[in-house]
Amino acid sequence: MHDVKKNKLILTLLLTAISMSTFAQQYHSEKLIVAASVGEYRPIGVSVNSANRLFVSFPRQGENYEFGLTEIVDGKRVPYPNAEWNKQGDPKDHFVNVQDLFVDAQDYLWVLDAKPSSSGSIFGSSAKTSNGQFKLLKINTKTNSLERIYTFDDVNKSLAGLNDIRVDLQKNLAYLSDPGLAAIIVLDLKTGNTRRVLEKTSSTLADPSVELSYKGRPMRDKSGNPFVSNVNGIALTHDFKYLYFKPINNTNLFRIQTQYLADTTLSAQELQEKVENIASVGVTHGLIADKQGKIYLTTSLDYAIKYLTPDGKLHTLVQDSRLLWPDSFGIGTDGYLYFSCAQLAQDPQWNNGINRTELPYNVFKVKLP
Repeated sequence: MHDVKKNKLILTLLLTAISMSTFAQQYHSEKLIVAASVGEYRPIGVSVNSANRLFVSFPRQGENYEFGLTEIVDGKRVPYPNAEWNKQGDPKDHFVNVQDLFVDAQDYLWVLDAKPSSSGSIFGSSAKTSNGQFKLLKINTKTNSLERIYTFDDVNKSLAGLNDIRVDLQKNLAYLSDPGLAAIIVLDLKTGNTRRVLEKTSSTLADPSVELSYKGRPMRDKSGNPFVSNVNGIALTHDFKYLYFKPINNTNLFRIQTQYLADTTLSAQELQEKVENIASVGVTHGLIADKQGKIYLTTSLDYAIKYLTPDGKLHTLVQDSRLLWPDSFGIGTDGYLYFSCAQLAQDPQWNNGINRTELPYNVFKVKLP
């Protein structure tokens, strides 16, 4: 009789655990608004200019591809800056794989067109050896004209995987995360030359003990290899004082004063000592800072957008089951935070060949706190 009661108790506990696990995924928030429904096309980069024009980029992955860079006009994707750039053609004057977008304080749209090397991709190293293809476009959104292209001639294209871009107008520098090299790339916007800093340090390398898992399914490929990304999301404060950054597979958020990134006299060790470990924020993807110094983070494990206030406290802005791998951010002057949902963990690569993508892909917005 004692065993029967014990077994019933165990069964009850198991059923409760299963119920709680199921319930944990059923989030819904009325605050979440669809800013653009983009069908079968996966959105990645998102940025918004001062006139609240919404720009969204799409990587060239798989068969579902039409445009690399678009402006959302009346809910529709319009190729930007024109149709020709979005056609297939010479990589010098056509998009290859648009990754990240950033509108600076002067309304220039910076477009990172980055096809990682086979070993630099966050999708996992492939057996094929190939060099990455990278360029950065500076587009004036007031005139819709292209003003300059940077080509990263001094970057190791056999290992690089340029991912996110932020622009420091004060120092005339751009900062890029490179998961492939596990480093921050500092681009001199005047000369076009780059420097690789904080390479393979504790703040830029993934923590192998941090593994991603969704609904009880570890995010692993068919060979059992877990998803791993080194330094990925970055955020630059509006006063250009701090660059925040972190790997996806690391629960800590780091920052460094940009004056140190600009200082070419500092040794690698001296620079590493300037990095601050700010807070434990969990597994996150994209980052962005607002004018009040709050740092927003997309967190896919709990389907949420969170933000860190200057006092070091972490808050949840919105939590919703539709937030499948929330990724890149843009902030509008209309008081809304815009972001893409890439659904990366839904891909067949991480689900034993099963495509768990939930169409349509969406770009969402939520009111800023």
